[in-house]
Formats: sequence, C-alpha cells, structure tokens
Amino acid sequence: MSYLRPPGPRARLRPEEFRLLRDLINEHAGLVFDDGAMYSFERRLSERLTELDLSGFMEYYKYLRFAVRGAAELDEATDALTTKETYFFRQDYQLRAFDNELLPRFVRENQARRRMTIWSAGCSTGEEAYTLAMMTREHPKLVDWDVRVIGTDISKSCVAAARRGVYRETSFRTTPDDTRERYFEKVSGGWRIHEDLRKSTHFGQVNLLDAHKASIVGRVDVVFCRNVLIYFDVGSRRRVIDNLYQRLLPGGYLLLGHSESLINVSTAFELVHLKEDLVYRKPIASGGLDFGLLT
Repeated sequence: MSYLRPPGPRARLRPEEFRLLRDLINEHAGLVFDDGAMYSFERRLSERLTELDLSGFMEYYKYLRFAVRGAAELDEATDALTTKETYFFRQDYQLRAFDNELLPRFVRENQARRRMTIWSAGCSTGEEAYTLAMMTREHPKLVDWDVRVIGTDISKSCVAAARRGVYRETSFRTTPDDTRERYFEKVSGGWRIHEDLRKSTHFGQVNLLDAHKASIVGRVDVVFCRNVLIYFDVGSRRRVIDNLYQRLLPGGYLLLGHSESLINVSTAFELVHLKEDLVYRKPIASGGLDFGLLT
C-alpha cells in the first residue's frame, strides 16, 4: 500500500532568485516586471514547482536554463505570469473607426484583390479575434470578399481556450444582446461561439519576439496589437514592431492600444488620422510577398 506524501510548505522565492527568473523571462518573451512582482512570481510559479516536483526556485531556474524541456517550460512560466483579462468589443471607439473609416478605405484600395487577412497579435483567449470576425462578416462592403482572421498568443492555454470558443458572462460586458444571440449558443459553462465562425477563425501559439515563428502567420493586411506593447521593454517593443512590419503587406494597417504609440520605437510607418483614432500604415513602396503556414 502506498500513501500520498502531504504537501510541505510553499517554497520561498529569494530576491536573487527572483532577479534571475525575471531576467530569463525578459530574455525569452520581452516582458518587463518591476520589483513589486516578486510576490506574484512566488505565488504563480509555485504551482510549476509542484508540477515538476522541484524543491525550490533555484532548482526551477536551472531547469528552465538547462533541462531538455526547459524551453517548453519557459512558455508555461510565461503563461502563468501573464494577465489575460479581455472581453468582446473592447475599446469600442477604435472598433467604430475600423468599421466606419478604415474598412471602407481598405475596400476602395483593394477592389481588384477582394481579399483581406486580419491578425490579432496577442489575442489572449480569442475575444478580439472573434470580434473582428463578427464585424467583418456583417460589413456590407465585404459580403463577397475572402476575409481571414488569425489570432496568436504566446500562451498555450489562451490559444486552447480561443479554439474552444466557450465564454463566461464577463466576456460579454459590452456585447449587444442581439449579437450574442446571433453568434453564440448557450452551453454548460457559458456561451459557445457558433461553429462556422469558430472554424473560420484561426489560432496559433506565437512569441512576437520570434520572427521565424511569426512568419507562420504569412502576410497580412491589418494587425491589431492592442495593450501588448505596454508589457515590453523598449528593445523588445522595437523587435516586435519590426516583426509586425515584416508581416504587413505594403499599404497595410497597424492598430495599437489607446495608451500605446510608436514614438521612440519605429519611424517606418505612416501615421493615419481617423476621426476617432490614430493608426499606422506601412508605406505602399515596401516589401514583397510570402505565404504563411497557419491554418
């Protein structure tokens, strides 16, 4: 007969261990944490120590650096440390600008091609990507267009949740009732997005600092990267923006969060003034074509 060993006291995170882990996460994902995040590191990463049967945080650091599965575990650690709060139709003023001004402009400029790919970069659990899919499906000028929406996130669990497409009430705080009725069905545990919309919206795990992994998205016409840059240091912001620039087709648009800008980050984009928003455009005389692998 065997007995379960009772759990011991939670391992304590020492300041020097915190700095080592913080720097490693920064190197891997570009995320910035100040000294006040030490308690959060201890609390959130303790579960990873238990999962791996490790005795302390220094052993965990060595696992991340040197173990065969260290790279995969870095993704797990990043997942545990990142906040994932989001909801459908977030920042409605920007979505109105996209719907009323940017989409008509894009349609005029691309009548011959009649195809559009939108990338939600840092999509969390998928609410933004599905919002964009719903909006483009209802836009009268895109009825017979080939529209593709792609969502990516560094978090494996977020991507899995997005693919599952089941959401609780907190995700619908600004969603009109008729929109919920039209695109969702009530299921155990929440509301599930209709299968046809779920299957036409594609998700993948991508670290935005990794140009090679980002290339699986292919070339896109519009990038939504909202409330993502605020978590990066300046150098990482520049790398991310450069990768987004490479993914955008000439004439494509980049939309950032309301508190984000490209000041001191990049001068490669043109600034476009809309009535309710400022967006960035990749100049027409830019780049060639390539094709992504994300399906």
